[in-house]
Amino acid sequence: MVSFSLVLAIKEATDSYAVAGAVMALFALTSVLLSPARAGLVDRYGPRRALCPMAAAYALLLTGLAFATAWPDTSGILLGILAVPTGACTPPLGPVMRTLWSDLVPDRRLLQRAYSLDAVAEEILFVTGPLLVGLLVHVAAPSVGLAASAALVLIGSLALNSSPAVRGWSGREKPPVGPTSPEGLVSGARFSPLRRWLLHGDPEMRQAITVSAAVGMCLGAFDLLVIAFADEHKTPSLVAWVLAALSGGSAIGGLVYGAVPWRAPIRLRLALLAAAMGLTLAAMGLSPHPCMLIGWAAIGGLFVAPALTTAYLIADECADPTGRTRASAWVNTSFNAGSAGATAATGLLVGRLPLPVCFALAATPVVLSAAASASLCITTRSMTRGATGTPTSTSWTQERPRALDDPSGSGRGDPEQRGELPRREVGAPADGHQQDPVRQR
Repeated sequence: MVSFSLVLAIKEATDSYAVAGAVMALFALTSVLLSPARAGLVDRYGPRRALCPMAAAYALLLTGLAFATAWPDTSGILLGILAVPTGACTPPLGPVMRTLWSDLVPDRRLLQRAYSLDAVAEEILFVTGPLLVGLLVHVAAPSVGLAASAALVLIGSLALNSSPAVRGWSGREKPPVGPTSPEGLVSGARFSPLRRWLLHGDPEMRQAITVSAAVGMCLGAFDLLVIAFADEHKTPSLVAWVLAALSGGSAIGGLVYGAVPWRAPIRLRLALLAAAMGLTLAAMGLSPHPCMLIGWAAIGGLFVAPALTTAYLIADECADPTGRTRASAWVNTSFNAGSAGATAATGLLVGRLPLPVCFALAATPVVLSAAASASLCITTRSMTRGATGTPTSTSWTQERPRALDDPSGSGRGDPEQRGELPRREVGAPADGHQQDPVRQR
């Protein structure tokens, strides 16, 4: 709703699509790129201390943009100066909500259902938001839509902060389950600071970020390709139907995905969902008729919400409890960045290449990321099984964990250190069974 209102308001104030696009780019870049930093503030200080100031500043700046765009011939430079801090103050409501779900629903199957419902709610908002703006534009200026968006964001943020779930925020009190990185991720391996930043810690987290970015690229390109397809077939009304079919399929897929207790590993699920979505997108380019494109869009939408839900679940599993909001924000940031980049790249390809080729190229990143993820998942499982059958000495076994009833580490809670049991060498078999050298998450 904010983005649509902002584009319309800037276009009406400046009478220039170029200025509207440039200001929107500034707004989107600051909003997307600074999302992990804002989420980190929430992790560090809690929603009550971090979210309220961000929401208040965001609403105030949006209101300033509404006033600025209410006057004709407003300077594009002024609008750009206002757009940058507005995007920087965007409150991370989605990541905070997912962190709260993780606190409220410790059962992983129920958490999958909660995340699925969250994804479905977002799909509904993506459909209803532009409709509300369209209704406002019929009775008032587009700047009124910006002011209404500011009021809704502020009211929603205050309502979230006043909820019992936020009052019981426990992100800072829960101890981490393993060594943590500055990005708030749990990782059993030790990386140099630069490599840890580039690789982003845990391999599973890297998979979630990579696949999420590829899904964003897929959907960002799809929006523009649908417009090009409608122009080619002289059916401008097709765009609304195709996007509605995609959102409807995504909502149905999210509900079904949350209701089914899946037995496949979560990383393999993410790879399969991404591959199915990419292959469906590639098939859309071969549609000979607009009605067939609508059908393919509905089928492809079935995998959108489940793929994003799985990526968020992986991020939550990988995250240190003091960094779960930031981990969720990284997945969200990668999706938005991929969508924006793919939209720009697709704009350069449309008109220069046939549409079926453009659809295939748009599907390539998500299919490749799915193939790489599936290969990594299979390789990891094979290595885990091999390691389980062959005891080896690893770095984590060389540092014995403290006994559960001996937090001081003095050894009084360890039967071996008290002398009640004979000491074993690292990696040696115990009671005829091989020791599993693989740390379980």
